Amino acid sequence: MSVRHVDTLPAEEVKAGTATKRQVLIGPDEGPNFAMRRFIMEPGGGMPMHTNKVEHEQYVLRGSARVQIGEEVHHVKAGDVVYIPGGVPHNYQADQGDEPFEFLCVVPNQPDEIELVDC
Repeated sequence: MSVRHVDTLPAEEVKAGTATKRQVLIGPDEGPNFAMRRFIMEPGGGMPMHTNKVEHEQYVLRGSARVQIGEEVHHVKAGDVVYIPGGVPHNYQADQGDEPFEFLCVVPNQPDEIELVDC
């Protein structure tokens, strides 16, 4: 069991993203079944179309963005919940504005591969 403040955890740049950082809040070394991550996309930042082998459960903390999941495009904001099935192409584009787009992402601790998808 552990209790820490988010500000004490390192944030790393997401190489495939633009103006996007990720923090691992609970990793596989602590949680046997799920990992919890926090993503922060600066205004105008985002992630290109990609797939993951594992599903994603997400909760938007602040800001807003355009999220494409498969062929569907959604505009999400603080308080929205997003589910992305494993293997489904998806991307993110944070809105321009004064605050970052920030969300929690929970994934199962299973082998995952990220593949960029050509559009």
